[in-house]
Amino acid sequence: MSKISVYSTKTKTVKEVSLPKSFVGEVNLGLLAQALHVYRARKHFGLSKTKTRSEVNRTTKKWFKQKGTGRARHGARSAPIFVGGSKAHGPKGVKRELTL
Repeated sequence: MSKISVYSTKTKTVKEVSLPKSFVGEVNLGLLAQALHVYRARKHFGLSKTKTRSEVNRTTKKWFKQKGTGRARHGARSAPIFVGGSKAHGPKGVKRELTL
């Protein structure tokens, strides 16, 4: 049996309470670290996400022909360099399912 102190709101010891034997033992630091990791992962929702080239609602037709225009080569208008295109390296929307 071990005893713990019970404190008031003014940080003064009010009384001591004895704990049952099941509460006494060594602290498993690895398990405690894993519990903190799971707790923090569940707090982080990870809902932010941007659209990729395949998810943008634009045509996939080639914008203009490859040669003879004197302009740079381009494919679809859904590329990140165009207005209305995708985001190159945006957030992905992470789904974490960690358990103890």
